[in-house]
Amino acid sequence: MTRTWRFLLGGLFVALLLAGGVSGFASASPDGLEVVSTKGCTTGVDGEITGGTCVARGAEEHELSDSPFADYGLAGVDDAYLSTGLSGVIGVLLTFALAAGLFRFARRRPVRVSGTGATSGTRA
Repeated sequence: MTRTWRFLLGGLFVALLLAGGVSGFASASPDGLEVVSTKGCTTGVDGEITGGTCVARGAEEHELSDSPFADYGLAGVDDAYLSTGLSGVIGVLLTFALAAGLFRFARRRPVRVSGTGATSGTRA
């Protein structure tokens, strides 16, 4: 196994470890954008906007809000920690597969000389 493959597999392992294990410890509190967008509004106990004027007042549900990976979790998995971890692992694997496919497609390949089977350098 070459150093490059060891480096790539090590990076994949670390990314999977972080996505699957550490992501479950992420804060459930609203992020900065949510906090700023609700300034000027009053909210109820459940976080629903009950009055005032703010940017979030005109917000609508996203078209993909019922998708399998909505809200950083995996639909159908009841355990929140497991759901977040699994969605992170699947996301890392999909991203790695997509990047590997793109790099494989874009790599340099030797140019074949017709009829001889020989190669003459590389093409860009």
